[in-house]
Amino acid sequence: MTIPLLDVKAQHAPIRDEIQAAMNRVLDSGIFILGPEVEALEQDIAAYSQCQYGIGVSSGTDALLVALMAIGIRPGDEVITTPFSFFATAGSIARLGAKPVFVDIEADSFNLDPVKIAAAITPRTKAIMPVHLFGQMAEMDAIMEIAERHQMYVIEDAAQAIGAEYKGRRAGSIGHFGCFSFYPSKNLGCPGDGGMVTTNDAVLAARVRSLRNHGATVKYHHEMIGGNFRLDAMQAAILRVKLKSLDHWTTARQRNASIYRQYSTDATLTLPVELPNRRHVYNQFVIRTKDREAVINRLKANQIGYEIYYPVALHRQECFSDLGCKTGDFPFAEAAAEEVLAVPIYPELTEDQIQAVVSATSFTD
Repeated sequence: MTIPLLDVKAQHAPIRDEIQAAMNRVLDSGIFILGPEVEALEQDIAAYSQCQYGIGVSSGTDALLVALMAIGIRPGDEVITTPFSFFATAGSIARLGAKPVFVDIEADSFNLDPVKIAAAITPRTKAIMPVHLFGQMAEMDAIMEIAERHQMYVIEDAAQAIGAEYKGRRAGSIGHFGCFSFYPSKNLGCPGDGGMVTTNDAVLAARVRSLRNHGATVKYHHEMIGGNFRLDAMQAAILRVKLKSLDHWTTARQRNASIYRQYSTDATLTLPVELPNRRHVYNQFVIRTKDREAVINRLKANQIGYEIYYPVALHRQECFSDLGCKTGDFPFAEAAAEEVLAVPIYPELTEDQIQAVVSATSFTD
């Protein structure tokens, strides 16, 4: 059987008619940028994420960028973050002329290690940007304590973690901002680009709303220099339909993770760790192996989809060479980049398909 890494068509099939009706509603309205569909989604995502405010934006990358703009990040500032994440995490910092300051990850969770943050703080440090990687939240109590002690902002990169929880609190509700992506491969994805910024601070929310629209609150009157970070109404309408199924899909992803654990017996593979007091939403199911190429070859031979998230740690990217980092500076991130491999975890995956993936990745059969 052929097993893709993600099957968006299977996800959409049961709700196709409802999605089509939502699209027709937008077409009939003639309102395609912001408007009532976006406002309704903002309220829905804010409530789902246990936040007071949601601000729809054009992508998860732009969510990070506009959040940094809203707290006044500028050239010369420093923002502490992880070297093991999608490029947008550090790229959004660098785009403002600020410096991403990397701190190594925890070996088991892949998330920013709060124990290592203190040594990275300087008088120029203005914020911490933890990433809730692969669907599991970072150690937020420790991160918030450090930020409060040093009077710094915290921006949660929750692009992969909508609905994830830390001690009963949702991703995006603990820091000053939460930043979400609705890229098609996310647990809640749209047929294009889209994102959301969440916050519990009314002043920060107003600032983001202005910045996403070229810094204007009143049309043609610009208090700040912002950008065009607006969310399309069509994407918002489709996301409103899909949001109703999100918890069901999350439960299915968690079920599939449990089935993987039930069948996997190869001691050379390390399966994802679920830390205490977390709700892991499994945007990805990422295994670790010392012999990744051999596992990939078996997956290819069995027509099973896979992806490497991420093969090059951010401090080793050519565009960040001026930061002066070198190989060995962040050993846990570097080891992860050499060993991780994502296999299918999408909600529609069957038990037979999971068994086929386990068979293909195992060397004990």
